[in-house]
Amino acid sequence: MGKLFIVPTPIGNLEDITFRAISTLKKVDLILAEDTRTSGKLLKHYEIATPMQSHHMHNEHKTIDAIVNRLKHGETIALISDAGTPAISDPGFLLTRSCIANNIDVECLPGATAFVPALVNSGLPNDRFIFEGFLPLKKGRQTRLKQLADETRTMVFYESPHKLLKTLSNFIEYFGADRPISVSRELTKMYEETVRGTAQEVLERFKTKPPKGEFVIVVGGKK
Repeated sequence: MGKLFIVPTPIGNLEDITFRAISTLKKVDLILAEDTRTSGKLLKHYEIATPMQSHHMHNEHKTIDAIVNRLKHGETIALISDAGTPAISDPGFLLTRSCIANNIDVECLPGATAFVPALVNSGLPNDRFIFEGFLPLKKGRQTRLKQLADETRTMVFYESPHKLLKTLSNFIEYFGADRPISVSRELTKMYEETVRGTAQEVLERFKTKPPKGEFVIVVGGKK
């Protein structure tokens, strides 16, 4: 049997990768990358010549059997995403589950994940929290927001720039305009920024300054 390594990659700053991650990516037989063009820049920077293969949400159902077969025949494979830890709002869960079902060793390395620095930066309680990732786009969105309205733990969400204003407006509608919120964008990058305030204050801030980059939203729980 081979082994599957889950390898976190930097969320922005290329220096945010561990020595162990670089060593692992150099020694495995194959790297599964969400976008080979994006990951190619990282591999080139660290002089990693390991072959890559595309593995993303649109093809993972079709490629898992072939990958598992290679692992069964003794190959070692690393799974990376464009940024952060695979399977956290990125592909990875299906392959990991399939490997476990086939008694193939899986090892996840520690490393970058966007929601951790955003949560700590927020100043909101982080002893107990829930990670929601991306809210449903249409079906189930209203139901999920209603369920979360009475949540007392801090909540963490991911959001894209073109949906940020809509999501902040939803939070005002379902959680209240005075609910404390912290929004972090472009974490570890040159234009990293964290905006804190009430839901209404944060919405007004991004209405005057069009949102750019990838966002992590941290919302205080209901008092």
